[in-house]
Amino acid sequence: MGGFSLWHILIFAIILLLLFGGNRFSAMMGDVAKGLKSFKQGMADEDKPHDAQRPDARQLPPQPPYQQPPIDVTAEPRPADPTAPPPTDDSAR
Repeated sequence: MGGFSLWHILIFAIILLLLFGGNRFSAMMGDVAKGLKSFKQGMADEDKPHDAQRPDARQLPPQPPYQQPPIDVTAEPRPADPTAPPPTDDSAR
């Protein structure tokens, strides 16, 4: 009830072969196999240390950690803006 039997799968496979043809279907399966092979090879390469892969790789000398110069937080008078109106003192009135 609602499940696929062997006959359903065979009919479906025959329809696929008719639609895609033998050569195109085998080429697609070959591409899938190549993709799986390269994936497995990539996973195997990931397990190996990287130095064993590239013996001629040059290492950079150790660098001291970058230190930002200290920030000066002393209060310095800001230069006066010549276009600003002079300050008014309301308490002098």
